[in-house]
Order: sequence, then structure tokens, then C-alpha cells
Amino acid sequence: MDFWNSNLTEKSWMLLQEIKTKYNFILIGGWAAYLWTKQHKSKDIDIVIDLNELQKLKQKNLSKNDNLKKYELKFDDIDIDIYVDYYSKLSLPVEDLKKYTTKIESINVVIPEILLILKQGAEIERKNSVKGEKDRIDIVSLLFYANPDLNNYISILKKYNKLEYLNNLILILKNFNDYNSLNLTPRKFKLKKEKILNELKRI
Repeated sequence: MDFWNSNLTEKSWMLLQEIKTKYNFILIGGWAAYLWTKQHKSKDIDIVIDLNELQKLKQKNLSKNDNLKKYELKFDDIDIDIYVDYYSKLSLPVEDLKKYTTKIESINVVIPEILLILKQGAEIERKNSVKGEKDRIDIVSLLFYANPDLNNYISILKKYNKLEYLNNLILILKNFNDYNSLNLTPRKFKLKKEKILNELKRI
């Protein structure tokens, strides 16, 4: 089951394949969650780039969003949101993300522990919106399917003084009941949920 319209997600995926051959970037957001979990495709593309790459993108119709501290490129119905070192504000410093990446399908993507924290930051910002709902699905999908190292997750939270995110994560998981969105039977969902909640509480 796709969260977004499949024509849109297909178009977005093709665009992602195109830009990965032209620019150096780190993928975050919904498409990063998809690469880790193979669950829900995304509509928009979220990338982190350095200032050299930004110069290349300036030849396109790049707009700067000072309120949200990001740059934006629009391709019909698809938005590419671009986050830049020392300018953009995410739940972790943008300039540190390059230390926490790996490659999946030849795309540079942040590791699951980092992606969880970034997704939590996004969910806190837009909790009561459709995108907030998608954030929660991605967060629980990452917990269920991406096998994050929860000890590493905690040590990153400590490093960046974000330990309150642990309680936030427990709360999201406790309140999440949409097993259909994770392609699980109610029983499998319940067992997985209990297992991860116990692990989170033990840490």
C-alpha cells in the first residue's frame, strides 16, 4: 500500500535516479526511509549538499526559503528540498551528517539511527498534518525493518543533547496501531511492537 499516489512516487523516483548521476548529495527524508525499509515510497526528495554542489544547482530554478532555512527546486508536482551546511536547521547539524552515511543502490544515504532522529524532528514540527502521519509511518517502519542499532541511536542522542527524543520515540511506537501500513498481520505487528518497546525501555 502506497501512502502517496503511485504516479507521483514513480515520477519522483525517476527524478531521484536522474539527479544522483549529476550531483553529490546525501539523501534524507522519505526516500531514505524507503531505501532502508522498502515500505513506503516518497513524493518529495530531501537532500543535503555542500556549497560547491549548491553552486551547480543555482543554474536551475533554485529558490531560497529563509523561513524554513532550505533551498527548493520544483519539477511539476515534485519538490526537491535542499539542506545546506551551516545554514539549514534540522534536528542534527547538517554539516555533521556526512559522518553518518552509507550507500544503498549507489545513493549516499544517512544510517537508520540518524534518519530516525531526523524523522522525529520533522514529525515534531508537523505532528498534526498528513506529512506528520507519513513521518510516523516512516519512523515505525525504520524501527521494524531497518534494524537500527538502538545503542548507537542513544549515544547519538546523548552527543547532541537530544535524549528527550527517546521518550518521544517510545510514545510514537506505543500510540501507533496502523499494522496495515507496515504490511503486517495484527499478531506480527503486536509481537514486533512489544519487542522493540521492551528494548527501548531497557536501554
